[in-house]
Amino acid sequence: MTKTFTEELRMHANVIWEENFRHPFVKGIAEGNLPLENFRFYVMQDSYYLSHFARVQAIGAARADELHTTARMAAHAQGTYEAELGLHEKFMKLLNITNAELDAFEPAPTAYAYTSHLYRVADSGTIGEIIAALLPCYWIYYDIGQSFKGAAPTEPIYQEWIAAYGGEWFGKLVVEQIDRLNELAEKATDQEKNKMRQHFLISCQYELQFWEMAYKLEDWSVKTNKSIVI
Repeated sequence: MTKTFTEELRMHANVIWEENFRHPFVKGIAEGNLPLENFRFYVMQDSYYLSHFARVQAIGAARADELHTTARMAAHAQGTYEAELGLHEKFMKLLNITNAELDAFEPAPTAYAYTSHLYRVADSGTIGEIIAALLPCYWIYYDIGQSFKGAAPTEPIYQEWIAAYGGEWFGKLVVEQIDRLNELAEKATDQEKNKMRQHFLISCQYELQFWEMAYKLEDWSVKTNKSIVI
């Protein structure tokens, strides 16, 4: 049986993909032992990421060549704002993230690089390329939510995070984008499909790096070897 385009993408990304479930940040959420300091950091960085993710979804809506896709991409952008950013606002209150902290916020290098990657694709890519770059964020989170659905971390925030991304409402959005990319790939040239693959795999790598960023509380400080004399 011939694989769909997205099944091929998932197969090519398998090594990176599976590492998400083993990463100590993700396992720490499922087991309930991730320090809240790391999750606070993640929430602020992810809120920044999602604000740009929604903008790229909106660019995809404008780039679509037929009205139904425009309408659905716009609906996804609105959904990111209302559902996911709404969830993060709730987490911010529960985690006592202050306005002063938000005013002083700066994206970590990985968050900045990932959003820059999405904008680069959106700047000159087709709607198929844009969805290929966006899809790992949808798909990996849903797979994590499904994989850890039976987990029972004692921290209520972690329970809610798992429930949100393993829920039926989110699953429908993921399947919709998978189906849409398959449809677009059927009409795409080999050159465009190669670009889709590249964008997808880069985004997969950034998804994995995002957990590492939050686990290590990544910042812009420069690590120097103090023994070097200039």
